[in-house]
Amino acid sequence: MRFATKNGILFPRKEDSLPISKISNLLQPPLNPHYSFSSKLQELLTGKQLLLDDLPFSLIDIQEHYENGYVTYRKGIIYNGKRPTCTRCGNNDPYWFATMPCARCGEQCLYCRHCIMMGRINECTPLIGWNGPTPHSENLSKLDWKGNLSKGQQEASDRVVAAIQQNKELLVWAVCGAGKTEILFKGIEAALVDQNRVCIATPRTDVVLELTPRLKTVFPQITVASLYGGSEDRHHYAPLTIATTHQLLRFYDAFDTLILDEVDAFPYTVEESLQHAVVQARKPTSAMIYLTATPNEKWQRECRQGKRAFTTIPARFHRYPLPVPRFEWCGNWQKNLQKGKLPPPILRWINERLAVGKQALIFFPHIPFMEKALSHLRQLDQTIEAVHAEDPDRKAKVQKMRSKEIPLLLTTTILERGVTFPNIDVAVIGAEDDIFTESALVQIAGRAGRSIDYPDGVVTFFHYGKTESMIKARKQIVSMNMEGVKRGLIDV
Repeated sequence: MRFATKNGILFPRKEDSLPISKISNLLQPPLNPHYSFSSKLQELLTGKQLLLDDLPFSLIDIQEHYENGYVTYRKGIIYNGKRPTCTRCGNNDPYWFATMPCARCGEQCLYCRHCIMMGRINECTPLIGWNGPTPHSENLSKLDWKGNLSKGQQEASDRVVAAIQQNKELLVWAVCGAGKTEILFKGIEAALVDQNRVCIATPRTDVVLELTPRLKTVFPQITVASLYGGSEDRHHYAPLTIATTHQLLRFYDAFDTLILDEVDAFPYTVEESLQHAVVQARKPTSAMIYLTATPNEKWQRECRQGKRAFTTIPARFHRYPLPVPRFEWCGNWQKNLQKGKLPPPILRWINERLAVGKQALIFFPHIPFMEKALSHLRQLDQTIEAVHAEDPDRKAKVQKMRSKEIPLLLTTTILERGVTFPNIDVAVIGAEDDIFTESALVQIAGRAGRSIDYPDGVVTFFHYGKTESMIKARKQIVSMNMEGVKRGLIDV
């Protein structure tokens, strides 16, 4: 698009005009309190940064709202010297920019390839936002939940409420299976009662799909928006939003409280654009709650040094200790697999479980090794299965495991989090592989012993040489158990 300016105000025009990125000062027209604005546009744009193509409104309607102070225009791409930056995703790597002949501005137009899946940002593209009043909030009922928190959960819940009421940041470091979702309920309620807007963001779509019905059940009288790729809620304004971190790229100055679940999980940890999206989605004054079972080394150090506010839940609700991984040397397991064999310690471990009907998850670092092991193990039991990220039958196999139709499920790290089986043992083959970070190993060990009916579980790391990650993972689990005992959260 091309704009002309008059007294600093933008007007779309093809002649005597410039792409928005080349206009130095963008002024916001004053709000006209007598203007009859569109409530539909208000709902679509509040707390958002969208493209014209995202909106079912004409440019004439958008421009009229802008001239009356209700809509904002921001540059989609800005320049620091000659270096471009995408204002939506924060990308400033020249590799992720390209040019194209643009029908809207009639020039060779730079665009960002990094966030193109959310709609193309050109240097002539305005990001459109809302500057008027927010939609009327619903009358909120109290939290509709009759459950009880454990002592550890209650302590964490109180800290979450305080952080939200004081607009502070807080890390909740809770062991796998500690019940992180329940500790959020009171904090979310406190925010909603104060007419504040809340978002729970997570890197994974399946977590959004799991959390949405739970939150709708405990907050039955408010609108809960569920946002992920292809969801139908993306145009809804809601007091409570549950979204993938990718969807936060559409938000700007939106949330009074942002809760980031699985802060250690891929892809959030490796994509700076998602971290940028979280910062942009928050209001300047807001609360930020981070949830994780496995904070990275930097965050752990900041917690120890008193540089980061945090609270821990070092024990599960059933008051049993976390299963501590046992290290077992298995020799050159890769060489054995290439010969069509499994090392004796691994084979013995598997046979022991098959003999007594104990289900197990067995983790492999790479698919080819897992497939070689599967062909060998099916000589022992034809119902043994394997899953990986690209497996089209992954969900069906996980369900078969839950219904006990599968005795052993071989897997890559795709099942390191987000799945729960009531009574399993866990093994890691090749625990020395670089893919098994401290975080991954803690998560994997956390698959065992989660049920109150089966709180024990064996976790074995088979290796061809111990690594620092293995040692740190076990140390973290032992440390949490010790803290749980010390705080009276584990029965001894």
